[in-house]
Amino acid sequence: MNSQDPLLAAVAGGVRLIELGQPFFTGMPCSPNHPGFRMTLIRRHGDMERPDGGSAANEIIVTGGHVGTHIDALSHVSHDGELHGGISAADAQRGGAFTSHGAENLPGLLRRGVLLDVAAVHGMATLPPGYGVTAEDLDLAAARAGTEPGAGDVALIRTGWSRNFADATAYLGRETGVPGATPSAARWLAGRGVAATGADTTAYEQIPAGAGHSVLPVHRILLVESGIFILEHLALEALAEAGLHEFVFVLAPLRITGGTGSPVRPLAAVAA
Repeated sequence: MNSQDPLLAAVAGGVRLIELGQPFFTGMPCSPNHPGFRMTLIRRHGDMERPDGGSAANEIIVTGGHVGTHIDALSHVSHDGELHGGISAADAQRGGAFTSHGAENLPGLLRRGVLLDVAAVHGMATLPPGYGVTAEDLDLAAARAGTEPGAGDVALIRTGWSRNFADATAYLGRETGVPGATPSAARWLAGRGVAATGADTTAYEQIPAGAGHSVLPVHRILLVESGIFILEHLALEALAEAGLHEFVFVLAPLRITGGTGSPVRPLAAVAA
């Protein structure tokens, strides 16, 4: 080991990893805009036994790219026919895969992460259904954390909504609404130059009761206008319970050529 490398020295000193994503399982909550996650064994132990007595099992997985904990590529949303950087969405998507801003271009992230605990700011375990997280909320959450995200950081907004994940109806909130960021919050983040941002809900948007995903103004501001990646379906309760507001954020998306997003397993790394 190169003892002069501070990153290696930090790892050698001991690192604790905190899960920031939800497990993937058949029947888990899924936005009605996307095909759900399905997994089943296609070969079981004993279906074929090798001469030495060994046996292997394996599965087949069918899923959309925006199911479960995932990251949005810049090809995911367009506005007035254009992707981020003024690229024609129609031209980029010809042939059934994106030739610009595809998921294979999603970066691995080893960045400073900041938890903006908006639920805690309001003294609640979970924000009310349909609550709109504003720039003022993020100011208050940053003040509570004693730090705010800056250029190249990853900002995670906790609404507490992931506490409903075991109840798909409550979590998806079709009738009740789901708390989420408003355009003012998106501009607050864009103004600080974050690399990515995420939340513990099905969509990184405020969803009023009965409205569904009718419009996506926050996705437009972040993905199309600002080139900021979005993470959804995060699990932020363990991070909040540990009282951690600043940490090393670790993420490695799948390189899905021409895709619009990738399932991920995000982690927070802190000193052990």
